[in-house]
Amino acid sequence: MNAKYNVKVQQLAQKYMALIQSCLFIITFSFLQTCTEGLAMTQDKTECPYQCCSPDVDECRAIPDICRGDMRCVNQNGGYLCLPRTMYNQPFRPEVPALPEPVYPDTSVGLGSEGYPDTFLPVRGTAPCILGYTLAEDGTCNDIDECETNSHHCNPTQVCINTAGGYTCSCTEGYWLIGGQCHDIDECRYGYCQQLCANVQGSYSCSCNLGFVLNPDGRTCQDVDECEEEPCSHGCFNTYGSFMCNCDEGFELAADGTTCIDLDECSFSEFLCQNRCVNTPGSFTCICPPGYYVFEDGRSCEDLNECETGNNTCTAAQVCFNFQGSYTCLNPLQSASAFIENHFQLPFTILYRHMDMSSGRTVPADIFQMQATTRYPGAFYIFQIKSGNEGREFYMRQTSNVSATLVLTRPIKGPKRVVLDLEMVTVNNVINFRGSSIIRLTIFVSEHPF
Repeated sequence: MNAKYNVKVQQLAQKYMALIQSCLFIITFSFLQTCTEGLAMTQDKTECPYQCCSPDVDECRAIPDICRGDMRCVNQNGGYLCLPRTMYNQPFRPEVPALPEPVYPDTSVGLGSEGYPDTFLPVRGTAPCILGYTLAEDGTCNDIDECETNSHHCNPTQVCINTAGGYTCSCTEGYWLIGGQCHDIDECRYGYCQQLCANVQGSYSCSCNLGFVLNPDGRTCQDVDECEEEPCSHGCFNTYGSFMCNCDEGFELAADGTTCIDLDECSFSEFLCQNRCVNTPGSFTCICPPGYYVFEDGRSCEDLNECETGNNTCTAAQVCFNFQGSYTCLNPLQSASAFIENHFQLPFTILYRHMDMSSGRTVPADIFQMQATTRYPGAFYIFQIKSGNEGREFYMRQTSNVSATLVLTRPIKGPKRVVLDLEMVTVNNVINFRGSSIIRLTIFVSEHPF
């Protein structure tokens, strides 16, 4: 009898478990007649011999403006929540009250009059899972992937991220959540790039100015050493973001900034060389006329003394006289008779002197001095130019009672030879004496002003 009773009880228990799994609600011994708030009755009684409650009613869609102000409606199983929109991006895991520990049927009691146990509570493993989980065939609760089943409430601009028992709405990289919407982040406003930045939807792109290259990090820029490619014709100096070309001495940078062209130093000044300037690549050369050589400074012309070097054509009977730029061979002194041809009377003394002078010498200039070598008591002296001053380039200025100076008053262009007879007249009234001395001065004017 007891064995038959136990079989009967087990058959009844299996029957009730099938009813529980089919209708997904807790069967108590008193059958449910109405649904709780948020659930609706189903009219399908083909599988359930009793009236069962259908899935949850979505109040957020059924009731317009159910939440007021800046609140957002979030549907729950059997109800809904109004949450601030700023919290909507957080994982949604509603609090579910803990279910009571299920009680197993007591097999020691007898059956009721209808063949059912007097008292029966749900069998372990048949209790519904908390929101966000679903009951598996083995009786365990598995997490529902709301993102995969598309049962989430994320905005179309948002990305659904599944969590244990719920989900969260977030934005992809490059966007941030503002008022429930994902808006592009303008990374360029926040200095993501070191130099140039171009914002695009959900991202950005960095680039560098001319003279820089983007580093592997995609954000910073590194200077390019342009000098490694030898862009300059002479010298190159790398700078931050660019480069500079420099030229050797005697060259200047062309308009293209890289080529060096020769400087024509001779065009800078006509005084660069004393005589003539010849331009050379990167420099210049000074050239002196015949009879001169270039001095140590490389610019001045120095007279070449042919009489000292022996580079002359004078005979042994002649005297070599050097002057600026050339020389002359002087013959032996002429006799007094030759001198008388140009004078009325023979002077007491005749002296021959020679000098040279540069062409175009500045005036006035003192060029020669004449004075009495013998002084007589009661005598005085008169100095004058006896001959050779037809162009009035000279005059005698008496500087004392016994001396005078020959003064150049007009420039003389060479090459030219000027012969002057300078006379000193001696007058002594005490003894009634008058006499003269002559200096024949030959001036060689050079061809050049040096």
